[in-house]
Amino acid sequence: MRIFTLPGDQGPVQALFLRNEVISAPIEAAARAIVEDVRARGDAAVAEHTARLEGRHPDPERGFEIPRARWDAEADRVAPAVRAALDRAAARVAAFHEPQREGGYHMHEEGIRLALRVDPLAAVGLYVPGGTARYPSSVIMTAVPARVAGVRDIIMVTPGASPETLAAARLAGVDRVFEIGGAQAVAALAYGTATVPRVDKIVGPGNAYVAAAKRIVFGDVDIDAIAGPTEVLIVADDSADPAVVAADLLAQGEHDVLAAPILVTPSAALARAVAAAVAEQLPSLERRAIAERAVADRGAIVVVRDLAEAFRLADVFAPEHLGLHLRDAAAHVDRIRNAGAIFVGHHTPEAAGDYLAGPNHVLPTGGSARFASPLGVYDFVKRISVLEYSAEALAAQADDIIRLAEAEGLTAHARSVAIRTKA
Repeated sequence: MRIFTLPGDQGPVQALFLRNEVISAPIEAAARAIVEDVRARGDAAVAEHTARLEGRHPDPERGFEIPRARWDAEADRVAPAVRAALDRAAARVAAFHEPQREGGYHMHEEGIRLALRVDPLAAVGLYVPGGTARYPSSVIMTAVPARVAGVRDIIMVTPGASPETLAAARLAGVDRVFEIGGAQAVAALAYGTATVPRVDKIVGPGNAYVAAAKRIVFGDVDIDAIAGPTEVLIVADDSADPAVVAADLLAQGEHDVLAAPILVTPSAALARAVAAAVAEQLPSLERRAIAERAVADRGAIVVVRDLAEAFRLADVFAPEHLGLHLRDAAAHVDRIRNAGAIFVGHHTPEAAGDYLAGPNHVLPTGGSARFASPLGVYDFVKRISVLEYSAEALAAQADDIIRLAEAEGLTAHARSVAIRTKA
């Protein structure tokens, strides 16, 4: 791994921290063409683009839904120990998210009733990567909060459902699964087809075409976010175990060649030891080529003067995952303002958050942790304001309402009050 030292390497570190990934114009154009085609031609377009891009040839007349009998048969193939682990994960995620339910509130004045009502979305779509990838954890992290929120219809799309993914969908409360992917799946969920129901919101990770399609359909349907490559920033002092820090960096690096594994430390000795440990651990990884590329292109170790500078850099980077490998790590948590999730102490691997701990692993990326939050129950509800005035209450406020409307030049607004009160 590259080792930079501040303040001397300020330029390279700034460049490293500037994540400005954009969806390329060709990908944007291709995704837009697919979205518009699916919107116009429905299932026929979904089938054609699936055949062209994935080599699968679904029959648009029969639809793309996985029948429940096949779904159950595939899910039952999963090893009992794995099914039990998925069950425990779903239960822990549900328990963590249950307190996120919102109840709304009411306010009463003389002749006035005001309320904020919180209602679940009617239908949501979960995008789950498929093919050679198996992401049952992503099913749990997206479906369980939706179910806790009270969403009526949870629809999952995936370009190739694994037995593990289908088992997770069954445990998490998914209602229907459609074996489609890419921009065509996003468009089908956003606009509906003869066989794929239209949803209110689309959540879940995907490739650049999926991200582009989500951005294109946003406004016609809600989305969670445009997710960028995964990232981890670890703040460590000389109490850290170099092998453990290296393992945490590589755990993110093996996701994607664009992943950003970064260590910030005031210890030059730890920096050298972690770099050596990364080099030692890389050859044994099944996804060595991916992790190696991520480490070389986007990974770095930054040596700083002290922990204060380390925390300042961490807040500037605003990472998706932030690890604290420090003496008395819990005492430093409140020094972090910007992070999707904070992993505290030497015994808290990021993998625990990915699978079993309970907090959501769908987290803000690309520095958006400055203003965004992990996926939660609050993402699957909408809020409705309710207002009710009596004649007497409106009359008491009429003059002020009329004055404000006239100040804005909105005569009809003023008249709509005056006509009721004869003001």
